[in-house]
Amino acid sequence: MPSVEDQILTDITVATLNDDRGPYGLIDDASIVIQADRIAWVGPRSELPGDYAGLAETALDGRLVTPGLIDCHTHIVHGGNRASEFELRLNGASYEDVARAGGGIISTVAATRAASEAALIASALIRVDAMLTEGATTIEIKSGYGLDTQTELRMLRAARAIERARPVRVMTTFLGAHAAPPEFKNRADAYIDEVCIPALRAAHAEGLVDAVDGFCEGIAFSPAQIARVFDVASALRLPVKLHAEQLSNLGGAKLAASYGALSADHLEYLDEDGVLAMARAGTVAVILPGAFYTLRETQIPPIAAFRRHRVPMALATDCNPGSSPMTSLLLAMNMGCTLFRMTPEEALKGVTRHAARALGLTDRGVIAVGQRADLAIWDVAHPAELAYRIGFNPLHSRIFGGLS
Repeated sequence: MPSVEDQILTDITVATLNDDRGPYGLIDDASIVIQADRIAWVGPRSELPGDYAGLAETALDGRLVTPGLIDCHTHIVHGGNRASEFELRLNGASYEDVARAGGGIISTVAATRAASEAALIASALIRVDAMLTEGATTIEIKSGYGLDTQTELRMLRAARAIERARPVRVMTTFLGAHAAPPEFKNRADAYIDEVCIPALRAAHAEGLVDAVDGFCEGIAFSPAQIARVFDVASALRLPVKLHAEQLSNLGGAKLAASYGALSADHLEYLDEDGVLAMARAGTVAVILPGAFYTLRETQIPPIAAFRRHRVPMALATDCNPGSSPMTSLLLAMNMGCTLFRMTPEEALKGVTRHAARALGLTDRGVIAVGQRADLAIWDVAHPAELAYRIGFNPLHSRIFGGLS
């Protein structure tokens, strides 16, 4: 498909994801006017204003157009892999067993510290390219496998470099509070004070941080320790998010909500009070079925409670080398439906509209006038097909900022 700028996409079905248009915000036999990197008009083809006469038209033979997909939780910049630990877990070891034995996050830390920035970029681009071929236009990338200032900064620089190497928007998240490294074993408080917080300040000073995350769990950090990191993030005017209630309920989501967090992620063990706190704060629930699947968990997130209290649900790959070695947002959509009984419409909103909100982005995630022209064009007749098929990629083409 040629470059798309100041033109009309026509003969399409559009899933705008705007609720005022009914399920999926569907418009049949529609047109979209793109001017520069923005959507200038969208609606039924029969209502296209005459002002746009003369613009080049691209007829798409009835294909479905959705917002470009957004992966709002990934760890794609890292060294090495953990295939051996995958095998250990299949032989009976738990995620906690592996972590406490020096595996898990810590094994990736060693590989990441040994990797150059160029090597981190090269390996991450392989994963990024897989995401782009499935319609992703925005990707969040976390640090958290350095756990020292030098490597945390190297990871964030690599993440920023990806945006220069590929047509994709990258949002960077500082995750220094991911785990205490071996040199701080049993000294988590010292790690927070001596490494994590100074590294956050250094990364912010270098313009490398869009948001701050942490892992609130028994094998990671307590709510009180996370709060100290979040206090610094607030002082730096950086939004926060949190890995919370994945393996137990420590009250992490309530803590995150008290800081007005963009999102709380995982949430398998979240209780009703935590859901209510998120609802009051406007915090998005980021659902991560890839980790649930890989770790063979049985406790599902409280999907019904999120619906009941109108907590927006995003979906993401959680692409990482240990608990979710997955790059497919389409598979995440299917898993959200089959494992957690989300609806296909919830799944699509989860990788578009609500994923944008989980990143604090207001200029994408729906198809509407003034939004970025980040679009995915699919060889399907109805949006439910995107969550229905397994191991099948129906992407026809991708438009990023008005350009294919």
